[in-house]
Amino acid sequence: MRFALLFGGMSFLIGALLLAIVHLVVQLSLGPLPQETGALMVRTPEGQWVSRKDVLRFGYEEGIQRIYLADTLHAVRLWGAVALIVTTVIAGAAGWWAAGRTLRPARTVTLAARRVAQSHDLAERIGYDGPYDEIKELADIFDGMLGRLARVVDGQRRFISNASHELRTPLAVNRTLVEVAVREPGAPAQVRRLGESLLLVNARHQRLVDGLLALAEGERPVLDRNRFDLADVVEHAVEQAAAEAKERGVTVHSTPECAPTAGDAALVERLAQNLVENAIRHNQRDGEAWVTTRRCGDMVELVVGNTGAAVPPGEIEAIFQPFRRLHGDRLDSERGSGLGLSIARAIAAAHGGTITAERRDQGGLTITVRLPCEE
Repeated sequence: MRFALLFGGMSFLIGALLLAIVHLVVQLSLGPLPQETGALMVRTPEGQWVSRKDVLRFGYEEGIQRIYLADTLHAVRLWGAVALIVTTVIAGAAGWWAAGRTLRPARTVTLAARRVAQSHDLAERIGYDGPYDEIKELADIFDGMLGRLARVVDGQRRFISNASHELRTPLAVNRTLVEVAVREPGAPAQVRRLGESLLLVNARHQRLVDGLLALAEGERPVLDRNRFDLADVVEHAVEQAAAEAKERGVTVHSTPECAPTAGDAALVERLAQNLVENAIRHNQRDGEAWVTTRRCGDMVELVVGNTGAAVPPGEIEAIFQPFRRLHGDRLDSERGSGLGLSIARAIAAAHGGTITAERRDQGGLTITVRLPCEE
């Protein structure tokens, strides 16, 4: 639209200038005319004013010449203005067509870039195959940037995965050695107490390693998508956390409704398990937690809420960052490794969904996960 208006405006100015020059040339060619030649009355050589009709009837030669000259200039002005308006409209339409044709490759590149951005798959490329011009150069630069970014992200994920796998072996060996030492007949009480403390530290480190592995896996886009009911996954996660909820005195209210979706059911179960465990662990004694699933238009929702301490508004977004905890809770506490919500966000993003958190007026949080619905 801006290009069409600019094109039409430039055409109008150029045409107006051209019309003014033509009018001036015609007027100079016809010679000077009295001011009254444009009127309906014409002055005769005797000084009388007569109408055009009488001039033509009685054949006043000078009057006829004046009428002819006046009509010529009037026709130049009239038809010149009409031509100016018509050419301006044609120029605007031509500008609209030219802009659409020129910007069509840019629109194609924009749609491809949006598809790549929304797919969360850095392996996709724009792949523009048009003529080698500025648009082609821009698309190739963008594809190269995506390739470098994909290599960096894949390198980070491989490093986390390899490091976590390498850490599992010494942790397993340490746990075995400590368990043997603790269970050995005749072991002193001091050794048993030390062994139990070491086993707790080992279990926390194991959870941290498992969390890093889950985070690295959850950040990969899900390519093999299978249909399943989110309600079944959530119900299984609640059952697994029932013993811990009973131990901590937390009452879990589970009301799952049919919520069909698609993706990796194991990863989504890990997401639900993290949210349910967080709702139980970050709760008060004799507190409550609510877990429900529902269908909402073209999306399905998993909503997990709990009672507990009030959450400052500034810390809502921070809890989704790795190793970030509320109220200065240390990473080696019994509540976990600080990766639960980070893993949940990564898994939701890998499935094309979102996760948000809201403060409850009575204390605690309400976390909502939205995933695409699949019939």
